[in-house]
Amino acid sequence: MVTFEDVCRVGLELPEVTESTWYGTPGLKVRNKGFCRLWGEREHRRDGVHGTEVLVLFCEPEMKPVLLGNHPDALFTVPHYDGYGAVLVRMADAKIDDVADWLEDSYRRVAPPTLIRRLDSA
Repeated sequence: MVTFEDVCRVGLELPEVTESTWYGTPGLKVRNKGFCRLWGEREHRRDGVHGTEVLVLFCEPEMKPVLLGNHPDALFTVPHYDGYGAVLVRMADAKIDDVADWLEDSYRRVAPPTLIRRLDSA
């Protein structure tokens, strides 16, 4: 099981990441661009998902089906994200190593090239 505190601990190791809010929920940003956030209660109700903390992360749109197929226990999507490069993570069913990889991929989708180069050179 992964907690949002675990996500923050891993995410804050990436260059220039700050803990903030995004769409009214706790999240992580790089230079004021969100790349990770908790899914809000209103979204849970709208999409009929109950009883678990859910994380929203970006992914390459063409990789989304692969990710969902390879990690059906931890990753899912809802119609709201159809056609969009984002996956939802059931944190209770996720492993921190997987979340760390997905978090870095999400970061790379929004971080400026200078920060990606810094990450790659570390």
